[in-house]
Amino acid sequence: MGKRLVSSGTIVLGAWLAFAAAECRAQGLRVSPASIVLDNPEASQQILVHARPAGDVTRSATYESLDPKIAVVDKAGLVQPVSEGRTTIIAHHGSEQARLGVEVSGFKKPAPVAFETEVMAIFSKAGCNAGACHGKAEGKNGFKLSVFGFDPAADFESLMKETRGRRVFPSSPKNSLLLLKGTGQIAHGGGRRLDPNGLPYRRLLRWIEEGAQFSAGTPITHIEVEPREQILGFAGTQQLRVTAVDAEGKRRCVTADAQYDSNAGTVAKVDARGRVQANSVPGQAAILVRYLDHVTLCRITVPRPVLAGHDKDKFIRPPEANFIDRLAWDHLERLAIPPSDLCDDATFLRRAFLDTIGTLPTVAEARDFLADKRPNRRALLIDRLLDRPEYADYWAMRWSDLLRVDRDTITPAGAVAMTRWLRRQLADNRPYDEFARTILTARGSVADEGPAAIYKALTTPEEMSRSFSQLFLGVRIQCAQCHHHPSERWSQDDYFALAGFFTGVGRKTPAGASETIFAAEGIDLKHPRTGKLVPAQALGATKADFARVPDRRTVLARWLTTPDNPFFARALANRLWAHYFGRGLVEPLDDQRATNPAVNEPLLDALAKHLRDVKFDVKAFTRTLLNSRLYQLAGLAPGRSVDEQNSSHASPRAVPAEVLLDAISQATGVAERFNGWPEGYRAIQLWDNRMPSYFLRIFGRPVRASVCECERSNEPSIAQALHLMNSEEIMNKIRARQGTARKLARSDKTPAAIIDELYLGTLSRFPSEREREVMLRVFTESGDDRQAAVEDVLWALLNTRGFVYNH
Repeated sequence: MGKRLVSSGTIVLGAWLAFAAAECRAQGLRVSPASIVLDNPEASQQILVHARPAGDVTRSATYESLDPKIAVVDKAGLVQPVSEGRTTIIAHHGSEQARLGVEVSGFKKPAPVAFETEVMAIFSKAGCNAGACHGKAEGKNGFKLSVFGFDPAADFESLMKETRGRRVFPSSPKNSLLLLKGTGQIAHGGGRRLDPNGLPYRRLLRWIEEGAQFSAGTPITHIEVEPREQILGFAGTQQLRVTAVDAEGKRRCVTADAQYDSNAGTVAKVDARGRVQANSVPGQAAILVRYLDHVTLCRITVPRPVLAGHDKDKFIRPPEANFIDRLAWDHLERLAIPPSDLCDDATFLRRAFLDTIGTLPTVAEARDFLADKRPNRRALLIDRLLDRPEYADYWAMRWSDLLRVDRDTITPAGAVAMTRWLRRQLADNRPYDEFARTILTARGSVADEGPAAIYKALTTPEEMSRSFSQLFLGVRIQCAQCHHHPSERWSQDDYFALAGFFTGVGRKTPAGASETIFAAEGIDLKHPRTGKLVPAQALGATKADFARVPDRRTVLARWLTTPDNPFFARALANRLWAHYFGRGLVEPLDDQRATNPAVNEPLLDALAKHLRDVKFDVKAFTRTLLNSRLYQLAGLAPGRSVDEQNSSHASPRAVPAEVLLDAISQATGVAERFNGWPEGYRAIQLWDNRMPSYFLRIFGRPVRASVCECERSNEPSIAQALHLMNSEEIMNKIRARQGTARKLARSDKTPAAIIDELYLGTLSRFPSEREREVMLRVFTESGDDRQAAVEDVLWALLNTRGFVYNH
C-alpha cells in the first residue's frame, strides 16, 4: 500500500510539473527551468527569463509567488524555499507572464551539510580564503585558511581545533565566532561578510547545529554555465545560471554561491550574482565562473551597433592578402567593426623597420622606398629586412630579456656566451622547435657559446619548470605550487610532476674553470602535503617513461615539440602576434588557459597550424604576418568606435628603450658612448643589461629577473618627457660638431630641403604642407643663425609623439 501511495504521489507530482512546464512554454515569455525542485532548506534556483525581441529580461521582469509560505523569489529571479509544499512562481514582463511550478522538500530531514562541498564554497564566495584575507601565507589575526580552499581537511582543523574551539560553538551555534564575526555582530577586520537572513548564513548555522562534522559530500565533477555564449548590444544585460554536477549525476544550482570575473571589463562586466552588463566598447569578453576548484566560462560578444541609413559605417569586406585577413575580417564582421584603410607607405616603412629590426630607416632608405612605385614594394622590403644583420641583433636582445641573460646572475662570461649563441641562431634562422629543445636540454660550460647559462639563472626544479612552462607553453603554472590553480585545471600534482623533469640538472665547477651544467639521474618529487611521490609527467600528458634515457629533460623536450602538443605552437604564434600587433590574441600573452580564450580562436588556431606547416621557420611565419593587410592597416579613423582588442586598426606603441636610444643617435648623427665598449656599438647590440644608463632605465629596460614580457615597461612618464626636452646628453647630440644638425646647417641645401631631410631622418616621411610652413617660419625667425634653426627643428621632431611611438 505504501509503495502504491508513493507511486501515485510521484505520478501526480510529475503530471503537475509537466502541466506547469507546458503552461510556461505556452506563454510569450520563455522561462527556464520550466519547473523547480528544492530539496533542502538552503537550496536556491536561479531562473532565466527571455522575451522577444528584448532578449534576457531576468532582472527587469517582476515576480510573485502564489504561496510565499512555500517559496519566495527575489527581484533577480532567485527562488528560495520557506517550507515544504508546492507553489507557482509567476514572472511578469510588460503585458506577458509565465508560470513555473516549484516543489520544496527536505525541510524536516535534509541531508547533512557537507563541509567540503558546501561550507568551503561559502568561504570562497565571501573571500575568506583569498590571498588578501585568511588565505595569505601567514593567515590573518591568527586564523589561516588554505588559499582558495585547496585543502579542506587543513581548513577544518584550523576552524575546529585552534583557539580552543571558540570559532565554532556547537552547544550554542548562533554564538559561534564564525557567525558573529562574519555577520559583523562583533568586530571583524574583514567587515561584514554574511547576511544574517541569507542562505549562506543559514547553511553555516545548520552545519554547526548538526555538530560541525567534516564531510566531503558527493564530489562535484564539473560545473556548467547558461548561456555558454551570448551576443549583447551596448548596455545589454544577461543573467547567468551556474549548475554543479556531482559524481552521481545530481544537478544543483550554485548561481548564488559561484564567483565571477571578466577578462575584458571594458567590453562587459559582471557582478557577484552573475549579471553581465555590456559596456559601449565592441569586442568579446570571457566571463570566468568558479565554484570550489571547478571553472568554466561564458563568452560574451558585443558588436558595434550599425544605425540604419549610415551606409558609410557598414562593414565592407576589404581585400585579403592571406588567411590572416580572411579570419580577421570574419571576426570583425561579426562584431560589425569596420577595419581602417591601409596605412601609407611612410607609416608602413617606419613600422616594419622598428618592429622587425629595431632600427630606423636612414634618410636614403626612406627616400628610395617612398619613390618606389612597384606594386610589390612592401613585400620586397619585408624580405630585405628579414635578411639584415640587425634582425639577429634586435631579436637576440628580445630573447635575452626572456631567457634572463642578466650579467650579475649568470656572470659576464655567461652573458657574452649566451648572447653570441642567440645571435647565431637568429642569423641562421634555426627552426624554433630545435631552438627550444636545445635550450631545454642545455649542458656544458656556462662560459662556452651556448644556452647552458640559463641554468645558472634558474636554480631549482620548480623554478625551471614554471619558467619554461610560461616561456615555451604560455602556461602560468606557478599558482599550482601551493594550491589548485584558481582559474585552470592544474593542480599541485601537475606542478610537481612537471618539475620532476628537472631534478637531474647537475652543476660542478672544475678548478679554475667556469661552472658546468650536466645531466644526472633525476628523481620524482614529493607532494608537499601528502608526502607521496609524484611521477613526472608533462601538462595534460601521461606518466613519463625514462627507460634508457640519461637526461629526463630530453623526454620533456620531445613532448614539447610534438605536433599534438596543444600549447607550444600557439604560445609562439601568440608571442609574435603580440610583438607585431601590439596586443596578443591571448592577453596576457603568456597566460593561455581555457578560461582566458583568444579574442579570435580560429585565427590563433590557424596561426599555430601555419607555424607547424612552415616547420617552425620564424622568418617565414613573420613574413606571413607582415604581408597581411591587417598588419598594414592605418590608425583609428576619426569617429570610429574604439576597439582595443581586435586589431581593427593600428595602435601607437612606445618604442623600446634601446631602440629609441639608437634612433636618437641615428637621427642626430652622434653614436652613443657606452662605458668600456668600442665606439659605434648600438644599444640593441649590448650583452650587458647592467650597463649604467639613465636613459635606458627611465624608458623601461628590463632587469631580466623573470621570463615575463611584462618586465619591459612601455608606460610613458613625466621623467621621460623631461629627459627628451631638457637632458644635457640629448642636447649635446643635437649640437655636436659632427652631428646631423651642423652638417645640414653648413650644407648648401635650402631650408625646405633641410626640413625634408630632418623629417625623413626622424619620422621617415616628408612633412605636410602645413608642417613645412611652420618649420620654415623657424628659419625666418632665426635670422642668420641657420644652425640654431636646424637644431630647433630637430629638437622639436625628437620630442614629437610621432618619433617616440611606433604607429
